[in-house]
Amino acid sequence: MASDSDRNERMEKIVSLCKRRGFIFQSAEMYGGMNGCWDYGPLGTELKRNLKDYWWKKTVTEREDIVGMDGSILTHQDVLKASGHVGGFSDPMSDCLLSRARLRADQVPEQSGVAVWYSGAKHEATDWSVNTEFAVLVPEGKDPDSAKKTARQFYGERMPDKKISPKELELIEEKREELESTTRFNPANGSLLTEPREFNLMFQTSVGASSDEGSVAYLRPETAQSIFVQFKNILETSRQKLPFGIAQIGKAFRNEINPRNFTFRSREFEQMETEFFCRGEDGLRLTDEWLEKRLNFYGEIGIPREKLHVLDVPDGERAHYSSKTYDIEYDFPFGIQELEGVAYRTDYDLKKHGEASGKPIEYFDEQTKEKLIPHVVEPSAGCDRTVLALICEAFDEETITNEKGKEETRTVMRFDPKMAPVKCGIFPLLKNKPELVNKAREVKELLLPFMNVFYDEAGAVGRRYRRQDEIGTPFCVTIDFDTLGEDGSDLEGTVTVRERDSMKQERVPIAELSTYLLQRIV
Repeated sequence: MASDSDRNERMEKIVSLCKRRGFIFQSAEMYGGMNGCWDYGPLGTELKRNLKDYWWKKTVTEREDIVGMDGSILTHQDVLKASGHVGGFSDPMSDCLLSRARLRADQVPEQSGVAVWYSGAKHEATDWSVNTEFAVLVPEGKDPDSAKKTARQFYGERMPDKKISPKELELIEEKREELESTTRFNPANGSLLTEPREFNLMFQTSVGASSDEGSVAYLRPETAQSIFVQFKNILETSRQKLPFGIAQIGKAFRNEINPRNFTFRSREFEQMETEFFCRGEDGLRLTDEWLEKRLNFYGEIGIPREKLHVLDVPDGERAHYSSKTYDIEYDFPFGIQELEGVAYRTDYDLKKHGEASGKPIEYFDEQTKEKLIPHVVEPSAGCDRTVLALICEAFDEETITNEKGKEETRTVMRFDPKMAPVKCGIFPLLKNKPELVNKAREVKELLLPFMNVFYDEAGAVGRRYRRQDEIGTPFCVTIDFDTLGEDGSDLEGTVTVRERDSMKQERVPIAELSTYLLQRIV
């Protein structure tokens, strides 16, 4: 198992490659960057598009029982009131009095130790003093006097003259008390936390010229609600029968307190989501079936089953609307984290929107003449998180012997060919030979209608291979003098095809090239 330092180093290399090769950039980087927001470059855009297209193909195009929709990002406030987001979609947050770090109050671990309380501090030589309550938790087994260093740091930040060392401060200690299982202190430094307060996770805006309460709207925090409120319209126009699903890929927005781990936790992200409507008695069975379908999907795009973990979310930790939830997690370099949730939401959502709007949302079964509110199973995948998982899984470094007999490190992105941003690199052997260049461009034009290709004539062919390896191109095609049939070569009309992972080469007739590649990249 890799050490934490090895995993951190690996993640740093991945982030560096993403910027260097045009996968992902920091948003507004030239202005200092916008935390929690990312821009996809040319290669990242292709990778993300390939993922979304394949998800749509497997989820909608190849199924008769799922239809698609594309809902509005701006969301009516009443929709989110009914769903429980307005007034309920917030996290209890506490601030560290020392570092000002913001922590989820419900995620602060329980700690035990001695809490040393202070009412203030003073500096005799300058006659300065401050009366502010502060406390430090000293873990069990440590000297409680060690709290003084942290306390002096806290009060030193409040001195107008920063030239005075905090070590010169006299602390006014009030009391010491032993605490068991407290969550009032920052585990990183022992500092007292502020009392928890609610922090709204949604982005609010105004629609129209006025800015009164009636103009309030929100950037949607999830794509699901637009599906629920359009359920009846889609049911009537698509003539689907239970069980059936509605799928959507779209942007969602959450005002994350602490965006982190590259693109994993962002304020603007994209979801690939299906709401699969069914009878209540089928809900749990379909939840298990969807879990297996989603696990298989990740294997198809190049994320092996052994790197995935299924968490059966226990009672008390599931969302309020869910009676069963599985989290599909991936082993990222920064730890095991969630890629997708498969939740059995029961009939909660349709029932709530029916009650709030005064327009009951029901399904009429023509065979049984029965009216019912459908239940729903929701497989909801993070598109950006899956892209990051694909990048992390593909990244590899290996030592090889180059054409000069020297060892070198080859960086290669081992994308599944379906996901690779560029499918084929096209190289003329020499750029100063017009006959080679012209033939190479003919091959490029031949392949362009079928796949994304990249033409490169700069540098030695070995260097060109390395550049394509680093962006994950599965095949490279070289046009050489044998292709032209010079010196009576019996290889006229063929090209050299080099495979990325094995680096093996074979000759393929140009007339068969598109078929040869298409069979290997779909």
